[in-house]
Amino acid sequence: MNIDLLFKIAAIGILVAVLYQVLVRAGREDQAMMTTLAGLIIVLTMIIKEISTLFDTVRTIFNL
Repeated sequence: MNIDLLFKIAAIGILVAVLYQVLVRAGREDQAMMTTLAGLIIVLTMIIKEISTLFDTVRTIFNL
């Protein structure tokens, strides 16, 4: 696992948290929730490749 991936996820989390707070204070709760969901989807798409690699490694270890 690459350490850059962790830094990217942390940066996205910080950015989403700041945007969420700004939008909530501006009275735009719906857009704040959509921003949170968009951040979650972005992070999940980044992690899918790593999960696939994990499953492939488990298959090769147990000869499945």
